[in-house]
Amino acid sequence: MKAVVTVTLKPSILDPQGEAVLHAIQGMGLKEVKSVRIGKHIELEVEGGDEKKLKAKLEEISRELLSNPVMENFHLDLRTGG
Repeated sequence: MKAVVTVTLKPSILDPQGEAVLHAIQGMGLKEVKSVRIGKHIELEVEGGDEKKLKAKLEEISRELLSNPVMENFHLDLRTGG
């Protein structure tokens, strides 16, 4: 099973890296892009265990280790199979 955690800044938090990328994109001629937000994409390979308990533990890890709950939101996606 693969656990995918996507971490993004909360909407109220300024994203200077996203702004820099936005200006670079627009400077390359793509004026249609109006906003860029930068985040993190984390993949974990997980084997065995009770899926409900595993999901709860992965949510705890995502909240306490992989993200900063003051500034960031996270989304956990468990993917089974190919």
